[in-house]
Amino acid sequence: MLIALGIVVLVIAGLASLPYWLPQRVVRLRTRVFAAVNGDEGISVPGPQIGMDDFLLAYADPAAGGRSRGAALSDLFWYWLAPGPHVHQEHLEAGPRYDEAAKTTRRILIKPKAESEELTARVAERVLDEIDAPVATLVRLRDAMMPIWAELYYELVFAEPCPPEARELIVGNADDVVTALKCTGLRHMRRRGKLTDYLHRRIVAGDVPHELPSTLSTMEQAYYLQGTFFNTAVVQMSEGMAHLLLAIAEHPDVQARLVADPDDSAYLEAVIDESLRTYPLFGIAHRILTADVHLPDQTVPAGSVLCFSYAEFHQQGYPHPTEFRPDRWADIAAKDVNFIPFGVTANRPCPARGLAPLTMRVVARAVLDRFELASSVAHTRSLPNRGPALFIRRRAGLGARARRSALAFLRARDRWEDVYRGIAQLIFGSYMVWDARRKALCRNYFASLDTPLPTATGCPVPHGMRTT
Repeated sequence: MLIALGIVVLVIAGLASLPYWLPQRVVRLRTRVFAAVNGDEGISVPGPQIGMDDFLLAYADPAAGGRSRGAALSDLFWYWLAPGPHVHQEHLEAGPRYDEAAKTTRRILIKPKAESEELTARVAERVLDEIDAPVATLVRLRDAMMPIWAELYYELVFAEPCPPEARELIVGNADDVVTALKCTGLRHMRRRGKLTDYLHRRIVAGDVPHELPSTLSTMEQAYYLQGTFFNTAVVQMSEGMAHLLLAIAEHPDVQARLVADPDDSAYLEAVIDESLRTYPLFGIAHRILTADVHLPDQTVPAGSVLCFSYAEFHQQGYPHPTEFRPDRWADIAAKDVNFIPFGVTANRPCPARGLAPLTMRVVARAVLDRFELASSVAHTRSLPNRGPALFIRRRAGLGARARRSALAFLRARDRWEDVYRGIAQLIFGSYMVWDARRKALCRNYFASLDTPLPTATGCPVPHGMRTT
């Protein structure tokens, strides 16, 4: 009897301890599995071969401009960003197609500051008014923010308010992409295809008031809009806002200062910069060298795949680098420190680098005007938990006991979710890495470009010369 009771106690103790040790072990195992599947193709920067001192020198080199061709890693990114990764601006190789796509994106994004602020404020107000919180409510910050960016980028592309049908398609598509990227679920191409079909119909009907890249077919133009604006832009901005709001929720002193002086734009900018430094939107950016890169102490040969770690770069050169300290920006300038939240100007910088901080400021103010934020969950750069937080309606009041209970619930739920979330990431991630390597979307695409096509006269014409 005592032995049985002891076994029961040990089982209960073991189950209760799962959130404290299992997630970390699963993460280590997942890292080993991914490394084994992907191999050692990439050169980590910074790393043993290319150190921190040469990070920017290598990244800004014109030869570090290859984006997809020649890297097995590209198969995985193309898999996650499908459909249409072959015309996604992030993955187009340098050349006329990339130049025209980049020019089109800039033309759509660049608006007068006042117009961008008015649009963002209007969209944020409309979406935030939908949150049902007479006193308080629990939210996932990434989910709460995604409709804002879906509506904003829809209006930038179509120059009209976003209808419910389009918002639902965009949010469904973006959520499916980021869920696959975080390896918390598999991709669903039928769900993504609904947005593709919608965009294609609108393009054919002449509903897009912008001149789209002429080198692309109408279906490729739909892929371009979907990938650039309704995959990457919506996902990255939703993630960026989730990190920002979660950091504010976890630092009551920062939140109190933002609320006490809403006109202190310099401090809000410092909070945003610190969020982008601590939780960079990009984890690893891989570049394929199109020519030899000459560094002070070595030459890195053409064809090498360099994997630039934003997170490691942003940790170097700061006192207490892992701590969230917005006040540090009072004494430093972004140009003088390791800080490249939107990439480097010389090598495919983020096209929204001017719009993103501006719109983040507007949305942050709109949220803080309505809600007090609080959270007690783990905050990591990858944010697989989607940023659980408590929204407390300002001036509504929430008792101290109710607040403590809500935060205790959030903490406990997040720890237990880490258990099954870590296991899910291991299973789904391993499968998707295997499936991506099996499908080889990128390698097969470029192989097809190198295969001659017969013409009417029997003379072969390379695929790369085909017109659309």
